[in-house]
Amino acid sequence: MKRRIVVVNDTMQRGYRYELVEPTGRHFDPEFHPELTPADMLRLGVFAGKYMTDCREEFPKSWFARAKLAGKRRDSALNYFGVDASQPLSEWRKKGWIFRDDPRGWFQWYCRYYRGRRIPDEDARQIKRWKAIRRHVRQIQKNCEPGDVTCRQRQRQALLHWAYDSRQI
Repeated sequence: MKRRIVVVNDTMQRGYRYELVEPTGRHFDPEFHPELTPADMLRLGVFAGKYMTDCREEFPKSWFARAKLAGKRRDSALNYFGVDASQPLSEWRKKGWIFRDDPRGWFQWYCRYYRGRRIPDEDARQIKRWKAIRRHVRQIQKNCEPGDVTCRQRQRQALLHWAYDSRQI
């Protein structure tokens, strides 16, 4: 694979550079098995449609072809389950969940990882966080009838934000 440098210029990062060292969507950590691609997530409706509206230049156009994106304000109706399942970025910062290279959080890390960027220590941290979210899958399995997507919709929406396909639980 030919390595490629990506230069980011959006509202949260100016001149940030990273290298794509793996093919898109391949060679993931053996413990990391997301069920949805970034494009799937954007198409289904995540983060009230507001997450990626100013950084389209960084990612493939195909990711945004059928993405559910909001205009000026967040719109929870754009989320697959139609509910708000997000905490504000200020809360993420307060809890230490934000890595300096990915100021938008986990999904930004995942998009860049999916495209082929690797930062070993940060990748390990984010994969550990992704695995910890699985507890919500267990809660849905424990408390909902299989296939009842009306049960625990906020948890299901949150799982979509972490690339778990909660429609299938």
